[in-house]
Amino acid sequence: MDFANIASQLNAGTILPEGIVILTLLGVLIVDLILGRTSARWIGYLAIAGLFASIVALYFQWDSPNPISFTGSFNGDDLSIVFRGIIALSAIATILMSIRYVEQSGTPLAEFIAILLSATLGGMFLSGASELVMIFISLETLSISSYLLTGYTKRDPRSNEAALKYLLIGASSTAIFLYGVSLLYGLSGGQTELSAIANGIATAKVGQSLGLVIALVFAIAGIGFKISAAPFHQWTPDVYEGAPTPVIAFLSVGSKAAGFALAIRLLTTAFPLVADEWRFVFTALAVLSMILGNVVALAQTSMKRMLAYSSIAQAGFVMIGLIASTQAGYASMIFYLLVYLFMNLCGFTCIILFSLRTGTDQIAEYSGLYQKDPLLTLGLSISLLSLGGIPPFAGFFGKIYLFWAGWQAGLYWLVLLGLVTSVVSIYYYIRVVKMMVVKEPHEMSDAVKNYPQVRWDLPGLRPLQVGLVVTLIATSIAGILSNPLFTLANNSISHTPILQATINSSVKAQNLLLLPKLDSVSQSQPSVDSTAEI
Repeated sequence: MDFANIASQLNAGTILPEGIVILTLLGVLIVDLILGRTSARWIGYLAIAGLFASIVALYFQWDSPNPISFTGSFNGDDLSIVFRGIIALSAIATILMSIRYVEQSGTPLAEFIAILLSATLGGMFLSGASELVMIFISLETLSISSYLLTGYTKRDPRSNEAALKYLLIGASSTAIFLYGVSLLYGLSGGQTELSAIANGIATAKVGQSLGLVIALVFAIAGIGFKISAAPFHQWTPDVYEGAPTPVIAFLSVGSKAAGFALAIRLLTTAFPLVADEWRFVFTALAVLSMILGNVVALAQTSMKRMLAYSSIAQAGFVMIGLIASTQAGYASMIFYLLVYLFMNLCGFTCIILFSLRTGTDQIAEYSGLYQKDPLLTLGLSISLLSLGGIPPFAGFFGKIYLFWAGWQAGLYWLVLLGLVTSVVSIYYYIRVVKMMVVKEPHEMSDAVKNYPQVRWDLPGLRPLQVGLVVTLIATSIAGILSNPLFTLANNSISHTPILQATINSSVKAQNLLLLPKLDSVSQSQPSVDSTAEI
């Protein structure tokens, strides 16, 4: 085989965005090695520039005529491009909010950014992986980097505890997931590519076997851990409370987006013969996530733990689109993850600013904050109201789109449950806003009474300000000017062949179910003699 054939089969240009992230990662390490601590002032901007270049490369790959690369291991279709863009954007926002935080904790910034870029790289590869080995390596790259980031502030015992819990539960979920995909490998006759696995299972006629059901359940367990869906959420509250706040900001958006990308690609491609079964399992996960996440969040006193249970509930809402398995369902998932990126990172930026200035994250300590820091109060209020689904912010339109897609697909009771739990979530979001805005000056908390003078000229605070303003503006106008995001989400689904095939097959199945009813109706009609005279 000559070099030209090898190059055409590899099609390495598809992973140009990931290649840029790798070069940026190497650049960060080399610059830090040469310049040492003096590089901390601008090394974050180097990483942000590399991630922006990666997003530009993704833009130019839109509607690529040949998205398959590395002999089928990676699929750079429009679906993966959107998810890779979400992960890269979440990494940019995380770097902006982490510069001051990491410096104040006394840990090296360059190593933090290098590990974060490794996690970003794993998430981007996972979004397009279409082969079992590629999926596992990408998943482990993301997971191991996440464990390291969680325990990065090693002098903090809470961070160490969170990292240990995350590692133990994550290792167990990885083992379960790997056992599930190994069953897939065996049932398909030794295939590792997802489409070949589906064909192998259909050829072997094991589509309804117990082994395939076990493989499905184990694979969903691994995915459920990554998206922090109940009952695989045990790690989430403790990790959110103990880990550095910029890390949980990335985990809540980037890691969750990668998990949903894996769920869509794996379930629609490798498990088409048990589609009803995986939709039933995800329905149970969505119900548990929406109820448990919103109800337990009511009792939380820590802002980070409250957002941990909020993220569990948000995963339940997003799963409605996955269960619908229609054009509108998949598009609503992408649209909601796009707006969730801005509103969640805006909230975490405000929490980081408050903790840097007061040293606490207790909800009661936010009392009267509007008197001392109006910008932070405005940012946190809008992000929380958007997460609760209050119009006219982005979260309202995201939930409307998800619920509309679920209603169209016949998921009436699931949508009604989502509406009820959304009302419950508004209570604990509004409680924080009311505490910040309504409290009288004499009711201020001790932390707000001793609040330092607001200054943005301190080292590392300017990137935080930029991140806060950008995410705040995006959260405010993404709902009103949502048409470009709607178009992007819809086009990413309509231009992805694997999803179109799934959607068309499900529509045909529904039509076949209607045929007996139509036949019975036609049989019940009185026969008309075409030769009779009128």
